[in-house]
Amino acid sequence: MKSGVVGGGPEISTAEAGIALARLFGRHIRGRTEEDRKCQTAAQQRLDALGSPHPGTALHLEGALQPAPDAYLPPDEAGQARLRRLEASLRLIESAFPQVGTDIEVCRLTCEMLEGAWRSRALAPPREEQSADCSCALCRQVPAAPERTLADYRWRQSAGLPLAVKTWPYRRELDSVLTGGWSVVRQMNDLERDLGYRHRFEDDILLFHEYKRVIDTIDTDHLTQLIEGRLAEDFSVNSARALVCGLYAAHKRSADEHWLQQHQTGSVVLPQTNPLGQSTYSALQMMDCLFWHVSPDSELWQEEHLASLLLCRVVDDMTDVRVDALTGEISNFWLSGMSAHTKTLYAASAIALIKYGCMPEAHSSMWNTWLMPSTIVWMGLTGRHALWFDGITQGLPSAQGCALCDLQPNACSGILTHGTTLTLSPRRSAPSLSARTAELSERCRVHFPGAWPLFDAELHAFEALHGPWHGNTDTVWSILRRTYLAAVEASRTEAGPDRAREVQQDSGVVGSEYFYTMYEPETGREDTALLAYMFGCAHPHFLWNATGYRPADLKGDWLDG
Repeated sequence: MKSGVVGGGPEISTAEAGIALARLFGRHIRGRTEEDRKCQTAAQQRLDALGSPHPGTALHLEGALQPAPDAYLPPDEAGQARLRRLEASLRLIESAFPQVGTDIEVCRLTCEMLEGAWRSRALAPPREEQSADCSCALCRQVPAAPERTLADYRWRQSAGLPLAVKTWPYRRELDSVLTGGWSVVRQMNDLERDLGYRHRFEDDILLFHEYKRVIDTIDTDHLTQLIEGRLAEDFSVNSARALVCGLYAAHKRSADEHWLQQHQTGSVVLPQTNPLGQSTYSALQMMDCLFWHVSPDSELWQEEHLASLLLCRVVDDMTDVRVDALTGEISNFWLSGMSAHTKTLYAASAIALIKYGCMPEAHSSMWNTWLMPSTIVWMGLTGRHALWFDGITQGLPSAQGCALCDLQPNACSGILTHGTTLTLSPRRSAPSLSARTAELSERCRVHFPGAWPLFDAELHAFEALHGPWHGNTDTVWSILRRTYLAAVEASRTEAGPDRAREVQQDSGVVGSEYFYTMYEPETGREDTALLAYMFGCAHPHFLWNATGYRPADLKGDWLDG
């Protein structure tokens, strides 16, 4: 389907755009590979060997592309103009590089849906909030949200601390832990399957990512000319995709700012909720990250790959839920129009995938399988993660009968297509700790005796998933004592915004000191697996505590969203 706005054509039907995008995904998504099935089966068999399998409780999340796409108001005049400019640029790229025609169509349709969703949010009668009354084991554990203001989120700006060892020596504005997260995924993936992504610069998608600090600093016109020149000499599909991603990022930012400015001037009143349903939310997030996290063409449309992309965005949204409420960000699942139960299942799916990512079997079938574990780690090591900022509550909840502790690992492969089924059953525990993990436990017993029983139990649960751990005890201890254990201690004795802020800020300092160690070829993956478990899955589930949502007045400023 081609855009109806080029040359002043008829108004776009956003329902048609949604249907076309769903069909496009349906045509291209490929079912799980046999290798992936075997890996998941092997992982489950190894876990079952630690204890008798328990039938447990099953909770099903339907596939995101199954419901009918949402219909929105057509774009306004300003939106039509933005889409015309986008279309002109997309056609130029498509004529030069037809190999990225599918990418271009995804961008085109996504932007049409985005424009319609913004206008519907501003002008359509608000939908009635779907009932939050649900007695399932997960919904019963959704936490109450603290009150927050814009001043509480200054940490979320992009000017992160510089890396001790620079990730991108070419450009000053990319010298931060924030952008190092994308790079570390490539380093880890390319250790064994070198696709040539580790050291790219000129055609690197990072140069087009959406953070305003980078966009304002980089001469984008000159950079585009540079890349187009390089493409003429040495064509790369991912290079052309970088141009498409840059156009999408610029379009999204322009639409966001347009409607927030309308809200600030009083022309419209944006509600705290937004009209995104399950299907539209997932489709919008696909464009937001489908080509940021570069993968081989042979794996780009694999079901298991797309699931990891979507759930990495869910983790970002769990972190940003309240700041997005304040600044008006539209593509946040907790603010969307879907039911609270569906949102809860998405959040639980993200945690189940983090647990699966701790298992060695998870990393043999696909190139991009370190994406979720490394995302959790770099967020924790930037001070950006709500684990430290919103997740520190007074008192430690009981681990007995905890649905989140009992949430079984799951790759959630069918989350876009046929759906995924989460299982709650008693979690396994390794009978004894390996040598290096036992050393971590002993250090905790000496330095944090009050937190030691919990920490020791979590290490046993981690090794049930992962097997014997062979990481760097000094590095991981230095990180955990100032992040996870500091937060646990705060929960026990001095919870509150001030202590949470101290832990959050110190985690950024920890990141600048230790982030580069995640690249170590001998221990980096081991360290990442354990840190991902502690940051994303370990009791008392600081990540889960970030799912609460409390409305407040929209303000809007230059934050990343």
